Order: sequence, then C-alpha cells, then structure tokens
Amino acid sequence: MKKIGLIVNPIAGMGGSVGLKGTDGGIYKKALKLGAKTVTPKRTKELLSYIKNRNEINLVVAPGKMGEAYVREFNIAFKLIGQVPEETSAEDTRRIIGEMLNGGIELLVFVGGDGTARDVYDAVGSKIPVVAVPSGVKVFSSVFAVSARAAAEIVDAFIEGTNLTEEEVLDIDENAFRDNRLASKLYGYLMVPNVKKLLQAGKEASSMGKSSVDSKGEIARYIVENMDKETLCLLGPGTTLKAITDDMGLPKTLLGVDAVYNNRLVGKDLNEKGILRLLKKYKSKKIIVTPIGGNGFIFGRGSKQFTPEVIRLVGRGNIIIVGAYGKVSKLDCLRVDTGDFEIDKLLSGHIKVIVGKKEEMVMEVRC
Repeated sequence: MKKIGLIVNPIAGMGGSVGLKGTDGGIYKKALKLGAKTVTPKRTKELLSYIKNRNEINLVVAPGKMGEAYVREFNIAFKLIGQVPEETSAEDTRRIIGEMLNGGIELLVFVGGDGTARDVYDAVGSKIPVVAVPSGVKVFSSVFAVSARAAAEIVDAFIEGTNLTEEEVLDIDENAFRDNRLASKLYGYLMVPNVKKLLQAGKEASSMGKSSVDSKGEIARYIVENMDKETLCLLGPGTTLKAITDDMGLPKTLLGVDAVYNNRLVGKDLNEKGILRLLKKYKSKKIIVTPIGGNGFIFGRGSKQFTPEVIRLVGRGNIIIVGAYGKVSKLDCLRVDTGDFEIDKLLSGHIKVIVGKKEEMVMEVRC
C-alpha cells in the first residue's frame, strides 16, 4: 500500500473565466463578485475517478474543501489530517503538507496552479515526489500533468514503480500578468514520476528574431486580407495575434481576449460573460488562437476565457490556429485541456495551422 497525500487549493482557477488572470491574494473575492465558479472540485473528482490502482493506496487528505469533501465520494481508503479555517490560505497549504510529511506520505498530489506549486515547493523541496493536477489560471510550470486524467495515470505509474525526474516550478508575477506582461523566473524544482508524455513542457519565450517577426507579419497580412467583415473574430492572447491587430491599426490585449468586427475593436480584454454577449449579437463568429510555445496548448492554458460553453457555441469548424513556423515546427502536437472532456474530444484530431501566407501545416490536437 502506498501512502499518498492529497491537497486541493479550493480557489485555484476561479479568476480564469472572469478574465482576472489569477486568484493570488484576495483577488478571488473579486472573482466571486463577477460570478466565478470553483474549478478544483471537478478536477479533483476527475483525478480520483481515473486512478486505476485505488485499492493499493491509502490517502492522507486535508479537511473539507481542501480534499476530504471529494474523496468521500470514492471507494478509497483515506485518513484525515490537520484543521483548516473556512477561508483557507497558502499558509494552510504549507502547514498541512508539513503534517503529511511527518505522517510518512510517499507521494504528494496537489490540485492548483503555479501559485500552489510554489507553496508545495516551499513545503516539500526534494523530500518526496509530487503529481501536479492543472487547475489554476496560470499553469506554465513544467511540473504539471497535461490534464487531470494524465495526472491519474502518473499516480498509477508511481504505484507501479517508475523512475523520478525533476521539473520546473515557475514564479509568475501576477500583477505583471494583469498588466499585460508575462514575467516569470525559475522558483525551484520538484521531483515527479518520470512519465514525459503525460507532463507538459515548459513555456518558451516568444521569439522576436527577424525571421519570427517576418513570419508573424505574413500570417497577420494573410488573416486580415481574408477576414470577413461580417464575421466576429475573437482573438486570443499572444504576439502572433497582436501582429494581426497591428496590421489593422488596432490595439491588442497581449495576454487577453479581444474582439474585432468590420475592422473595428468591439471588445477588449473580454471575460467569458463578455464573449457570450458578443456571440449572441453576431451571427457569424470565429476564434483565432496560437499555440503556447513549448507545450502547444491552444485552449486550457492562459486563455481560460475561452470556456467550454464559448467553444461549443463557436464550433470546431470556426476555430483558426495560427503560429510562426519556427515555433509550431518544434511541437509534437497541439494540446487542449478545457476542463470538459467532451469538448476536449470534440477538439481532438487533425487541424490546419496557418504558418505563413498561403502556408499551412496539419497537426494533431490531443487531450
């Protein structure tokens, strides 16, 4: 029997759909006022439901919404540890993990985002391996599994006896992120079961070399020349999408979602509600996104405003993928992790990626 700790950040990911780009500090209260819903309960239940070797583990779980509330729905042996207040904090996470370590856990599974990963690193260091379930707004660290289902497979691999490797935990400046800048630095390394195909790659910095700039410019001109003025175009984050609005002489929220119609900006830094309002107003609509360099995510990382409901309303056939050849050619595949497996399956399969003027690549989308 393996003794495995489970801890959940109950507010992780709540800022995504409402466009707040994080929940660090007291931002989650603002997210609640904007109508944000919890993300981690569904992710935690998905993780637990897909672990195959449940009869070979003893879970050590945090109380209430930090773990216990979800484990009780499954036939898994568990022990409750510690106490937490109604309003939890990073300190509670670090303290309870310390109690779990003193209790002899061999693996820690945590549900959250980059902020939670930093808290875990502070508490765990290199003492034991971890499995990171992606549930935050910012999920750029390579320590994370590509999905909750993948995290369950990694837990099974640990139980069955796999090697370990080190993966990065990044310190993302959330204030800079809200200010349209992705400022990150290496925070540390955590040990994880070595199942590379189930771990996301770290984000690569956007290339600003001449060939990359030229490629983005070609893509932008091609998109603008072929843009139907009667179609609402929802533009995701990234420098490639900014090249499109630059070509049109319009501003762009670099790390947000903007909307263009008839050569005019009709929505800036939109959240899910703002996007849904526009989708009701305009009959013809498209989403244009670019994969994240390094890990290839087109939905589920950095653009949580494109929720499953938004994607369902727009439709797979109205999604345009663009990316500079130098970035896209390094990717094995494109990835999605929307939090809705039916939508992830809908998006899976082969899709065209525009990499230049009248230049396309066919790539596989995996969930």
